[in-house]
Amino acid sequence: MTQGFRIRTWPLLAKVACSVLLLGAVDNLPAQTPQPTAPPAHTAAAAKPKPATARTNLATHVPERAHMYYQGVWGVDSLTVKYTESGELIRFSYRVIDPEKAALLNDKKVEPSLIDPQAGVKLVVPVMEKIGALRQSTAPVADKSYWIAFSNSGRRVRPGDRVDVEIGNFRAQGLVVE
Repeated sequence: MTQGFRIRTWPLLAKVACSVLLLGAVDNLPAQTPQPTAPPAHTAAAAKPKPATARTNLATHVPERAHMYYQGVWGVDSLTVKYTESGELIRFSYRVIDPEKAALLNDKKVEPSLIDPQAGVKLVVPVMEKIGALRQSTAPVADKSYWIAFSNSGRRVRPGDRVDVEIGNFRAQGLVVE
């Protein structure tokens, strides 16, 4: 009986022993990527971190080509998307440069939408019974800012998400929710 037990367990023990040896060999291999070295103590004390307000967030940076496109074709700039404190609304705002080109963005007949591909949602402008749609729809005036509020029930769109805003043929892509 003990003879049969030894014969059956031998292949299992051999596999375990090989696995242990291989893992030990892998741990002893040199690292593929160089590890960063710590700066000397005298320079670490001298280098103080900048305050959070001085940092620039590159994720919210809109490329210069996009600025030129929105200004030249649609007559708007300063496109921002902000998460409200309650999280129930997302506010899209823009500044009008050329009222003629920007007229479509304020057209009451056009239904704006905010699309978040990561969350898989399409937000619409809520319509209140006594107030109406939560957006400005007066004739645009140069150098004035306008806004559109989108309903974010369920808080599916979060700060840091990249979203697209569609208003008729206008489409602003990759805007970061602040």
